[in-house]
Amino acid sequence: MSDRDAVLSRVRERVDPSPAEREALAAAADELAARARGALDDLGVDGEVVQVGSTARGTWVSGDRDIDLFVQFDPELARPELERLGLEVGHAVLPDGHEEYAEHPYVKGVFEGFDVDLVPCYAVESAAEIQSAVDRTPFHTKYLEARVDEALAADVRLLKQFLKGAGAYGSDLRTEGFSGYLTELLCVEYGGFVATLEAVADWNPPVRFDPEGHGTRSFDDPLVVVDPTDAERNVAAVVSAANVARFQHYARAFLDDADEEYFFPEPVGPAGEAEVRAWLAERGTTALAVRFETPDLVEDQLYPQLERSRDGLVRGLEGHGFDVLRSAVWANAESVLFVELSVAELPAVERHDGPPVAVGEHARGFYEQYADDPAVFGPFIDGDRYVVEREREVATAVEFAEKRLGSVALGAHVASIVDAGDYEVLAGEEVPPLAGDFGVELRAYFEPEP
Repeated sequence: MSDRDAVLSRVRERVDPSPAEREALAAAADELAARARGALDDLGVDGEVVQVGSTARGTWVSGDRDIDLFVQFDPELARPELERLGLEVGHAVLPDGHEEYAEHPYVKGVFEGFDVDLVPCYAVESAAEIQSAVDRTPFHTKYLEARVDEALAADVRLLKQFLKGAGAYGSDLRTEGFSGYLTELLCVEYGGFVATLEAVADWNPPVRFDPEGHGTRSFDDPLVVVDPTDAERNVAAVVSAANVARFQHYARAFLDDADEEYFFPEPVGPAGEAEVRAWLAERGTTALAVRFETPDLVEDQLYPQLERSRDGLVRGLEGHGFDVLRSAVWANAESVLFVELSVAELPAVERHDGPPVAVGEHARGFYEQYADDPAVFGPFIDGDRYVVEREREVATAVEFAEKRLGSVALGAHVASIVDAGDYEVLAGEEVPPLAGDFGVELRAYFEPEP
């Protein structure tokens, strides 16, 4: 057995569900499905109950505790009625469950230690006829059930754990990584775990796959996998360019030197205040943080707003002449827009170029605007144009964050917080204490890995 095979054998022992796990999950799923069918009978409504997701396809990793049940209703049913009946069935199956909302409400709860989603959808004939985004999910299960045998399912589990280890697994908008369905499609496309890594190592984005040869639409994404059940959808649309590159990096690294650590990396420990202070002193940079109470949003709404706000802050700082080295966003009970600057303070004056003297009225207007202004140096001629040197609007990055943050593009909820003045700007010695709440994030920032 090669070193690589030995590593994969050990990893399989950790990621393959045990017979007891499989039996417990199957028993729980059967009981939940029976309850759902009973609830439909009690309501006098026709519907089909199907299990979807990785636990339905046998590609779930040991320790995962998710059961996804979909209740399929007649496509002629009005949307409000679908939602009402779906919630009634959900609450009957999961009396202690609670309602959450994706495209429409569904019930989420816990049953015998398993996290359960009970989701209503329409029983459409094909994914081309979907009325709700979740309507296509049962087609994913049917498509993969016909193509994933137990051997390939075992390789899917390896690939899922590998992507988790790389920090690139999860289609939420915080991670922007690979979904379970996408991971399964890649294994089907290439024929297994090692074959997938070998192919990924040689990718040259943009990369495109069209398993069923739909070929009906172009997508502007670094990775395109046309949904075999829906020609209008890129399964990989959420995957960021960074996560495509991250997957490639670790694929090459593992193929060069196989190690279990790629699947189960050591967790990152939190940094302390002293470490943050030392890092900043060593780097000779200035850290700035904008801190505020985290808006009450689900993560898929929160992180796009935080990222938009971080981008707006960075653009605003750079537009005023402050050089940003790197930036990040973090969130728990509070959110932080973190910026590290190589230039955080500028001279009190800035140069303002006017038009060439030769352009007539425009040049005359510029000259007359500043000729009697005691607050400027000039106008004078530099080369062929008028120039003045005037007082800079903001001379420090801190001043910009305190006084001009509301002028940049921010996420809607963050903009409301800034408009109300409910935020704090931290700089200098005020930054290292952030380690108390964001120590893990700060270590990951100052000790970055691919």
